[in-house]
Amino acid sequence: MTRIHEENGPSFDWTPHPAAAALIAELVEEFLQHSAAARKLAARMRDGTGTRLVDWIDHLALPDDDALRRRLSEVGFVESQFGEETAWEHRDGMFPRVRLHGDTVRRLAIKVESVGYFMMRWQGGSEPKITPPPAGLASVESVQFDEETGHELWAVERHGDRRFGTHRLPAAKQSAISTHMTALWSRRRDFASDEEGFAHAGRLLEAAIGDLGVNTTCDLFFAGERMFWQQRNRAAHVQAERQEQLGLSWANHDHHTYRCSRRQFTRLVATLEQIGFECRERFYAGKQAGWGAQVLEQPQCGITVFADVDLADDEVTEDFAHCPLADRDELGTVGLWCRLHGEAFLQAGLHHLECQFDYARAREQLETLGVSVMDPFTDFPHLKQAFTAGEMWPVETERIQVLLSEGQITEAQAATFRCDGAIGSHLEILERNNGYKGFNQTGISEIISRIDPRKMTDA
Repeated sequence: MTRIHEENGPSFDWTPHPAAAALIAELVEEFLQHSAAARKLAARMRDGTGTRLVDWIDHLALPDDDALRRRLSEVGFVESQFGEETAWEHRDGMFPRVRLHGDTVRRLAIKVESVGYFMMRWQGGSEPKITPPPAGLASVESVQFDEETGHELWAVERHGDRRFGTHRLPAAKQSAISTHMTALWSRRRDFASDEEGFAHAGRLLEAAIGDLGVNTTCDLFFAGERMFWQQRNRAAHVQAERQEQLGLSWANHDHHTYRCSRRQFTRLVATLEQIGFECRERFYAGKQAGWGAQVLEQPQCGITVFADVDLADDEVTEDFAHCPLADRDELGTVGLWCRLHGEAFLQAGLHHLECQFDYARAREQLETLGVSVMDPFTDFPHLKQAFTAGEMWPVETERIQVLLSEGQITEAQAATFRCDGAIGSHLEILERNNGYKGFNQTGISEIISRIDPRKMTDA
């Protein structure tokens, strides 16, 4: 697969950072040695959800020390400003941030989708060890839930805010949250034309941005996108229940994948840019694969999108995220999926959500729960990826008939789609090591080909 870079722009040449990973592992291990609660939490994550503690860490807060500052700098961390506070972050890798402070207490903070829900699950109905702050809507909320010999455990809930502590939303925003949540989560997805669907979503987002701001709106919107996807995918149901047993929900999400038609691709990108996304690397899988992708990131929300589209060889050098793509007679894997199920942004919902796991353990645990996992399409030391078996979705008769009349599918394929449906969505199991932030440039092409609905019906 070819990664395409903007001329004179960032290369997005992601690489593993083993030295930085070793330092973070050392700091986390030191904390675990002194905190029985942290060891208990890590074991429950491992055994109950197939995930690793390190992938849930939002940040570490440690005593300030010149030697530690020097070590952080040597492995690629830089000191950055977040509101009125500073923290060390690694901008080229995926690592928790490190805060340095003037006291002797060490703190480890995990990320959750709801602090209140996490506290309820952690306490298990027993007398609360730590009392959470009064209920209220916040852009970021932090709660201490255990303390042992100067080692504190915290849970952090973020909604597009990278600051530390707790920051309540103004009263006007608090009252507007429920209104826009209802509008975005229950938005109409099926219109006479997809153009109308994108326009409708754009108006809802514009209204929400006016009341809540870009980052809160983005966070709210994607919480709804995950819920819509989850209700259409059994593997998602199973894993969500496991993670909700600990009150974690989907805070370990790695990226969200949309499939999009050529005609609507620039509208999809424009809508994502409306809520704060920035274009990162572009991919082209090669002439035989027939598809490409634009990676986008919302840096304040920590949300990444992988947007797939059918792409021809002569379109590689174009900025296909912003230059409209002409209609083509031939449908590739992505285009056919959209014609069978609808746009991922509209009728179909996400093609898949990819989350961070203990790769081998998660696969084994899900298999025992009756969730089949496909063979891996990435198996590197720094990156491992596999799809759960695709969820089969029913296909509307009218969609099948139109595709048949256009010669896009055969009579046999049409019969299978009518009877059995067509492959729809997945949960993707991912493990990142050494802070690697990129994606597999070859394996993705192979798995896209393997899950083409036409090939699956022929098989």
